[in-house]
Amino acid sequence: MKQEGSRSFALPLTISIIAISFSAIFVKWSDAPASILSMYRMWFACILMLPIVWKKRHEFKKIEKKDWYFLFFSGLFLAFHFVLWFGSLKLTTVASSTIILALQPIVSLVGGFFLYKERTSIPALLTMGIAIIGAMMIGWGDFGLSKGAMMGDILSFFSVISVVGYLLIGQSTVKKVSHWLYSFCVFFSAAVVLTIYNLTAGVAVTGYPAKEWGIFLLLAAVPTVSHVINNWLLNYVNATTISMSILGEPVGATILAFFLLDEKLAGWQIVGGLLVLAGVFFFLTQKQKPIPEVLKEESYN
Repeated sequence: MKQEGSRSFALPLTISIIAISFSAIFVKWSDAPASILSMYRMWFACILMLPIVWKKRHEFKKIEKKDWYFLFFSGLFLAFHFVLWFGSLKLTTVASSTIILALQPIVSLVGGFFLYKERTSIPALLTMGIAIIGAMMIGWGDFGLSKGAMMGDILSFFSVISVVGYLLIGQSTVKKVSHWLYSFCVFFSAAVVLTIYNLTAGVAVTGYPAKEWGIFLLLAAVPTVSHVINNWLLNYVNATTISMSILGEPVGATILAFFLLDEKLAGWQIVGGLLVLAGVFFFLTQKQKPIPEVLKEESYN
């Protein structure tokens, strides 16, 4: 890993947070079904990546037969994530849905414990509890608004489980090829799965107005900028530093929703959101602290 030196990463990280924050806004602007939004986001993302993937096509030879299964199931979980999260945004506020997404590092820890026997510290577990309490407060605030909003919170939480499944399944395969090729294969698998679902369920895949096609393209292009920036930053900073940007998405998305969608927050939800952000922030901070030598191999992702 390259050294940071005097280089400042504030600007690229800021751009990354703004780009990913627009994802929820685009979904709110759209009237298309969640499965259609997800499908075309994946197809357009694949198309945009084709020039780079073509240059790296020789790396396909590094992918073994068993790896293709992992890539497919990783894409399947990614498809679940987008459908569930986009569906959540149709029912609840941007703030509630995105703040619940900030629980991703915690859900990842739980998955890592059961799948890879990874361990963590007691302070980290306590901060997990704080974040979970905050998420419950968000849900309680939405329950006061409507049962639909509460269902949106539940869908958002299940979308977190799905995206963690996508990451855990693919974490070994991504090391064999470039992140561009890995992302393309996963996006392609997700696109195929979503297409089959839409055709089987009888969801219209054509006939959408120009506005919707513009949103499909924006979803594929703008949030992808965040992923490109983060992958570039891995040359200079560690993954935990980049993971801190997870805390910026709900803040950025909530600010955008306030100005662009006129969305408001209840008092309980503001307090709950602050608890989630504080809990995840201190959780990530704990993950950076040195741990006993005996536990090192099991503690790091």
